[in-house]
Amino acid sequence: MRTSKYRKKLNITHKHKKMILGGLGAVLLAGIIFFFSYYQVKNVEVMASDHYTEKEIRTMILRGPMSGNSILAPLLYSTEDTGDIPFVDAFTVSRSNRNTIVIGLKEKKAVGCIPYLDSYIYFDRNGIFIEGEKTRDEKVPFFDGIAVNRVVKNEKLPIKDTVLNTAVALSTIFSKNDSVPDHIEFDENYEISLLYGDVTVNLGKDVNLEDKMTRVIAILPQLSGQKGVLHAENISSTVKTITFEAEIEEVTAENWTGGYDENGDYTGDGEYDENGRYVGPKPMTALDYALENWVGGYDEEGDYTGAGEYDANWNYVGPAPTQESIDAMGDWTGGYNEEGGFNGTGEYDREGNYVGPAPAAADDISGEEDGGTEEDYSEDGYEEESYEQWEEYSEESY
Repeated sequence: MRTSKYRKKLNITHKHKKMILGGLGAVLLAGIIFFFSYYQVKNVEVMASDHYTEKEIRTMILRGPMSGNSILAPLLYSTEDTGDIPFVDAFTVSRSNRNTIVIGLKEKKAVGCIPYLDSYIYFDRNGIFIEGEKTRDEKVPFFDGIAVNRVVKNEKLPIKDTVLNTAVALSTIFSKNDSVPDHIEFDENYEISLLYGDVTVNLGKDVNLEDKMTRVIAILPQLSGQKGVLHAENISSTVKTITFEAEIEEVTAENWTGGYDENGDYTGDGEYDENGRYVGPKPMTALDYALENWVGGYDEEGDYTGAGEYDANWNYVGPAPTQESIDAMGDWTGGYNEEGGFNGTGEYDREGNYVGPAPAAADDISGEEDGGTEEDYSEDGYEEESYEQWEEYSEESY
């Protein structure tokens, strides 16, 4: 009887324990469910970054299952170990309320980059090499003319302090005015040129940079679509005028804007553009010039047929030029003789400048062991770009 009662009592105690444990488990499970649902992340605020989008930042930081909890995320995802993520020193995650977390980045601030081997080397305002990338971040000023022979990450680049100070000053000006140029160049005298599209800005020496750039930034919108040089190198405390030297582009058949008649109808050979401006007749193409001056057209008997492959002196010159034969000449502009006639092999261009034999012919001539003979090339064969239009921008306008 006593044994039976003892066993019954043990069975009751065991059942009580299971009930208690089951109750505790249910309470714990309910607590966990409440914890993750009550502190569920519904909103993620991302602080602005100079290098990454909000989506990229979220992907980099919120990688695990606990990123959905506003209590655990700040504890687990704030880190100073950013691995190999460029331009980032640390991640910070904080909770602004029970359903919102805030992500911030401690970024490495690049003030400029320079070319080195096949990469871009980014440096901070102290000249410290902070990152190297194969691609260029166009929001960071790119400086050409600053050469270095060695680089070590997290160490100062071998750049002259005066040059570094200029680079930092320019970078600061660009960031304040959102006016980063495509290219910044220092020449051998450390005079500064900026490239904005087809406009080159000459700043000269590192003097009055703020004053120069204030005027440059005000003028640049007016030069949209133009080519030339904006001279700001002479700006001083007394001189406030900037001069624009426009490049006059030669009108060719390729860039001719005409084709419209006086009524605005497109005919293909009208001497007006689509805005009704007179632009003159369409320039002749290379093929037009060649056909007009072709020395051939004669047959073997010396009679002119227009299609014969001989010239008036019974010299064989081949068939009349075609677009294909002109294209085959590539960049070589020759094919004309001294009298201006086109025979395809003459060593002069259509303006009468000596340009030498066709490249293939030149290779044959110089293929001897001693390298062949040298030809004297006259500078008359090359035309410098023409800058003829000048505009002045004075202090009265800006």
